[in-house]
Amino acid sequence: MPRIVSLLPSATEIVAALGFEDDLVGRSHECDFPLGVEALPICTSPRLDVSGLSGAIDRDVHDLLRRALAIYDLDVERLQALRPDVVVTQTQCDVCAVPLAQVELAARTCLAPEARIVALEPTSLEAVWADMRRVAAALGAPDRGEALVERLRGRLDGIATQEQALHKRPRVASIEWIEPLMAGGNWMPELIALAGGDNLLGTAGTHSPVIAWEALRAADPDVLLVLPCGFGLGRTRAEAEALRALPGWPALRAVRSGRVYLLDGNQYFNRPGPRLVESVEILAEVLHPGAFRFGHEGRGWEHMAG
Repeated sequence: MPRIVSLLPSATEIVAALGFEDDLVGRSHECDFPLGVEALPICTSPRLDVSGLSGAIDRDVHDLLRRALAIYDLDVERLQALRPDVVVTQTQCDVCAVPLAQVELAARTCLAPEARIVALEPTSLEAVWADMRRVAAALGAPDRGEALVERLRGRLDGIATQEQALHKRPRVASIEWIEPLMAGGNWMPELIALAGGDNLLGTAGTHSPVIAWEALRAADPDVLLVLPCGFGLGRTRAEAEALRALPGWPALRAVRSGRVYLLDGNQYFNRPGPRLVESVEILAEVLHPGAFRFGHEGRGWEHMAG
């Protein structure tokens, strides 16, 4: 059986969903699902304080990038000791995980020549499905990849079918970072559409854009979603308080109608893996209260207190 090291949380979840959880021998410092993977050796660490506010994290990230320094360290000695056959990493975002070039350099110096590096490229929902197939093929089980994709697509089709019977699609804006303001891009607009909403800011298949506060005010969404990348509900709740100080915040349609929602981006929306289906379930509950009940309230989302 293969020895697998996963260097990002979504890859760990994909490996587990494919039935290879027991073959994982190492993980990133952020991998925490499914339960039990926390016991695996940790192969990465951040060079900045990731527990701070979004503005401080943004400044630290840009400072490291300006000095051409990596945001994450890769424990090469531990990686060598783990002797993986397959290492799963990503190419999408140097801010989200160890960059591919850093992994490739480590592989050349410390891994066996036959060790494989699988680089995920999750820019859209279709790309996420392709990543699942790519991991399955690298692990010698392409049929498992096809079966997983079909199973997840089937669940999404069920939500979409039920949503099509509803008559109103709310206008939705999602905030993926607070300082600076960023709108949800990549797969987020697709998730909103699948859950029965019309996405206003951010474009499917492209990186999450920095937006001006005035652009959000002008869009004046029916529903506003707050899901800072990598933040759970507790951190999102604290961070979202800064939004109240923005000029004109009380006048936003979503604020006036009590339709500002805090979402657990860390466990769901920011991870391009199997739980994007649960992310659509959360959105369906939020966008169409009463029509959908999957039981995610209080765990995956909550109202922002007035």
